[in-house]
This record gives sequence, structure tokens and C-alpha cells, in this order.
Amino acid sequence: MSQAETVGPVEEPVGYVLKQAAAALRSAMDTALRPVGLTVPQYACLVLLGQRPGLSNAELARGAFVTRQSMNGVLRGLQDRGLLTRPATAVRGRALPTQLTRAGRQQLYAASTAVRAIERRMLTTLSPDAQRRLRDDLASCAAALGPHTAEGPDDRTQQPPGKHPTGRGEMVNGVAAASNERSSRSRPIIWA
Repeated sequence: MSQAETVGPVEEPVGYVLKQAAAALRSAMDTALRPVGLTVPQYACLVLLGQRPGLSNAELARGAFVTRQSMNGVLRGLQDRGLLTRPATAVRGRALPTQLTRAGRQQLYAASTAVRAIERRMLTTLSPDAQRRLRDDLASCAAALGPHTAEGPDDRTQQPPGKHPTGRGEMVNGVAAASNERSSRSRPIIWA
């Protein structure tokens, strides 16, 4: 193999363009969320709790693509601001189920409005069919590289695409959900 076959122009690999899009989306989300006093991880946490109240720190961390330690800091900050509540002690086990407060739901609404405008701007040149195709193609790429993808013919841990790796149900925006029936137009984007 020649160097041209292995390296090639930097703009051509899909991964590079995908990283450019992710960086542009993250930057736009940072800018949009700053006036409402949230970071992207804080916004992701609010979205997850808005969709699935009672999630634990570990579940929130997985859904927001941050470490449990980072999520613990996010949760403390949001709790200090009165945007969510957690019990002082666990009802069972060690998990502290988290809930949005009324102020948290209001903050989520304001932030979601700002982030949704970013998503509309990002997708403005794509038809609705092209948007669905892009979303489906990106989900397929993620599934192909995800931790639940079979590494070889003897790996029995492979899950069907779109299924949570623990088998708990469908994935919605990277978050385990009870149902995948909601239209994509009502699903807020939560990470970048």
C-alpha cells in the first residue's frame, strides 16, 4: 500500500467530516446555552430527566456521554440551583433517583427551544427525507462501532441495532427509552 492509499486527503474520510460537524454543533450549542446558564452536559442531563424521570447518576452519565464522576458534579450544580431533586439516601441499593423541579422543567424548555433552533439551522439544506436518512445512517455507523457490536463470529453479546446493550429497550438519541414511537421532530438533540 502506498501512503496515498492509507492517508489520502484529510477532507475525504467520513470520520473527519463527522468530527467537523460534531465540533460545529457543540460550539453552536455552547453559544445557544450560555444565555440560559447551562453547559451541554447540564442540558443533556435535563433532557434525559425530562424524558425519563428517576434515572440514576450512572444512567445519566451513560446517556450524556460523560463519566459518572463528571455527572455527579453536573447533578450537584443543578441541584444547588434548584433545577432537580435527589433523595438524601437511596431507597434501595446506592442509586439516588433524580427528578426535575418545576424550575428545572422551565429551564429545560428554554434551553430546548434554543438548541432546537440550532438543529433546524444545521439541517436547513436537507429535505425531511434526507434528514431521516442522515439520522438513520449515522445511527447505523454508531451501532457498527458501538460496544455491543460483535468482534468476531463467537461473540454472543451482539444486540440488534437500536437496542440498548443491556436489552432494556430501544435507544432514543443514545438514551435507553421505553418506546421509540415518538417522532424524531419531538426529540431534542442532547449532545455534541
